[in-house]
Amino acid sequence: MHKEDQPLIFELSTEGRIGYSLPEMDIPEIDLGELLPEGYLREEEPELPEVSELDIMRHYTALSKRNHGVDSGFYPLGSCTMKYNPKINENVARFNGFAHLHPLQDESSVQGALELMYDLQEHLIEITGMDEVTLQPAAGAHGEWTGLMMIRSYHEANGDTKRTKVVVPDSAHGTNPASATVAGFETVTVKSDENGLVDLEDLRRVVGEDTAALMLTNPNTLGLFEENILEMAEIVHSAGGKLYYDGANLNAVLSKARPGDMGFDVVHLNLHKTFTGPHGGGGPGSGPVGVKADLIPYLPKPVLVKNGDQYEFDYDRPQSIGRVKPYYGNFGINVRAYTYIRTMGPDGLKAVTENAVLNANYMMRRLEPFFDLPFDRHCKHEFVLSGKRQKKLGVRTLDIAKRLLDFGYHPPTIYFPLNVEECIMIEPTETESKETLDAFVDAMIQIAKEAEENPEIVQEAPHTTVIGRLDETMAARKPVLRYQQKQ
Repeated sequence: MHKEDQPLIFELSTEGRIGYSLPEMDIPEIDLGELLPEGYLREEEPELPEVSELDIMRHYTALSKRNHGVDSGFYPLGSCTMKYNPKINENVARFNGFAHLHPLQDESSVQGALELMYDLQEHLIEITGMDEVTLQPAAGAHGEWTGLMMIRSYHEANGDTKRTKVVVPDSAHGTNPASATVAGFETVTVKSDENGLVDLEDLRRVVGEDTAALMLTNPNTLGLFEENILEMAEIVHSAGGKLYYDGANLNAVLSKARPGDMGFDVVHLNLHKTFTGPHGGGGPGSGPVGVKADLIPYLPKPVLVKNGDQYEFDYDRPQSIGRVKPYYGNFGINVRAYTYIRTMGPDGLKAVTENAVLNANYMMRRLEPFFDLPFDRHCKHEFVLSGKRQKKLGVRTLDIAKRLLDFGYHPPTIYFPLNVEECIMIEPTETESKETLDAFVDAMIQIAKEAEENPEIVQEAPHTTVIGRLDETMAARKPVLRYQQKQ
């Protein structure tokens, strides 16, 4: 239920109240019936709220305060790298020479923008160990699909049409099998071993003549580095398949290890994760894709190239999978990522990894006495706990996440990966201070103690939020997708 002391804007509506008056029209009135088919015209006036400008300003200001983001609080969302977005990135993206460009301008008039994009590609090539990069894809999953379509085109060009299956670990991000399916492949799951890594014997069993690719991230979704990655690459390559790197966890190895050196043939990056572009509702994503040399012919066109001192788009790519995004990607996010890379430099990017790993291991060891730790070993940028101990007391992982809201924190990822019972996946990132980490850990410890001493307070959480605990079963079966005015 919505708290009565914070009414919605529709509930503030008073007949005759005006927030803004439009000037009188200075053009002849148009008969919409002449422009639109009859079925598209409203029979009644829309029931819009009648409120003052002050009311509407307070309404949207109140809504903004309810929103949670990295600028307002700790956001330990495992697998998503929700780290701080430096404001210098925003300033540079707003330079007139970038912000006021039109995507249809002639190439000769946007050489500075093209140079930035080309330079960003070169940086990403060096960071990933790939041979070429495209900036077109709009986000991570879009990058996955783009990479898989290039792999598919590569196999088809070699007459290898029997390769219809993509192998994914049981700890994989959900977008991996989804992207493979959308790209026209079947998915095959390879299980993890007792150490949380890909089971090599099971990999050998599932890889064969019908394998198009193996998709995985390294470190994996459990926050563990796949130590046998070179052997895994040999298994897949010997069978004629390709290795696809999901770049969601690149923050854990930035400037320390490169996917290309691990044996990967394709990699997508999340500029809105690793490279600090706004994430989620804060702005569009960007999912550049890098490839090894034998996949370059299949890159989306146009391909940005440097010809002498000029930068231009190359459309003469007969084997290209075609354009995957209008224009050439989300330029504003590319500017932000470029600014971040140039600001940090190689030593700074290396420090990112070192501090992200340090923060994760510090939190993991502090929480270890209070929650089950499925894999008791050094983690990378994130780690996985299990709420099995609390479940025996009647408190589920979902309850723990709800209770964290009362402490002002966005909960970590829960119930994922699927191969850990009552999973809690935490990623602190490198940008958080020790004080912030300690405060979050203290909240988690308090919740663990509440589960033992006063489980009801956890089971009924949250208690302090605008919206209380929802009936999630009813919300899934009978969702309310629009505002319904009170009678």
